[in-house]
Amino acid sequence: MVNPLQRPVRVLVAKVGLDGHDRGAKVIAAALRDAGMEVIYTGLRQTPEMVVNAALQEDVDAIGISILSGAHMTVFPRVLSIMKERGMNDVLLTGGGIIPDEDIKALNELGVGKIFPPGTNTQEIAGYIEKWTAAHRNF
Repeated sequence: MVNPLQRPVRVLVAKVGLDGHDRGAKVIAAALRDAGMEVIYTGLRQTPEMVVNAALQEDVDAIGISILSGAHMTVFPRVLSIMKERGMNDVLLTGGGIIPDEDIKALNELGVGKIFPPGTNTQEIAGYIEKWTAAHRNF
């Protein structure tokens, strides 16, 4: 539930690279909106730079990347690197898609937040983002 004295959690949902399958990203975006969050969906074929630039412009609390292309070990570290360069230390980078468990562990060790596989309950995703944001917001 959103504290009436604070703005809603703002999340940017992104599809990076040539992955053209965006049904899951749209489902997540709708679920996060239903949970009371403000959601910005970037659309298809974004670069890591475009995603981080949009996140900065929109002043988001979290970036969620949907990836099914197999490029997760390139995309997430690149986005995280750009976020660090731009001082976005208080923004969550999370995501989901078809990502092997050993790669999820490696991404988490780099600083990427929780990764959600296909079929994850959308309330679990919204709850995670809300809890992380509440613990890291600078209000």
